Amino acid sequence: MTNLIYALETCWYISPPWGQEVRAIAVSLLEKVYLPSEKIAGYCCGVEWNDDGWNYSVESDRGIISVPDSEIIASGQLQPLSIQKPHFRLGQLVNFRFANDGPKIRMILGMSLINNAWLYQVEWRSPALQLPTDEGVCIFPKSTQQGKFINRLAWVTPHDLTEVI
Repeated sequence: MTNLIYALETCWYISPPWGQEVRAIAVSLLEKVYLPSEKIAGYCCGVEWNDDGWNYSVESDRGIISVPDSEIIASGQLQPLSIQKPHFRLGQLVNFRFANDGPKIRMILGMSLINNAWLYQVEWRSPALQLPTDEGVCIFPKSTQQGKFINRLAWVTPHDLTEVI
């Protein structure tokens, strides 16, 4: 039994989120997009995986709007900016420095460009192995359970990650 728990703890970090198939993204980062429901255009400045699929952050004249891929239309035009290329890509395996005693390898599940700096989303804890009394740390609340914030994803800088060799 202990070996099975150890195997689960060491593999969940590097597989698509909990048995779901990770679809290809519909829009490239920094691509001009249209939001028909909002009747606005903007540029994709972030993408992250959630339980329903990809969720996109769109920078527009109304601020940053978060929408699922079903509400976004790609234009194929990239924003003409001289921004540093991202260090990592979606789905890439990386070493996470915060990993403490657990496995260090994680999968990039999101990317966002904020103030010309890239941030990356990784799972930092297992959702299935959470104790009932464990409240966790609230970084960006996604859901609640009995009024407590629960989140297993963290946004980190390139400094927190290194490439898996």
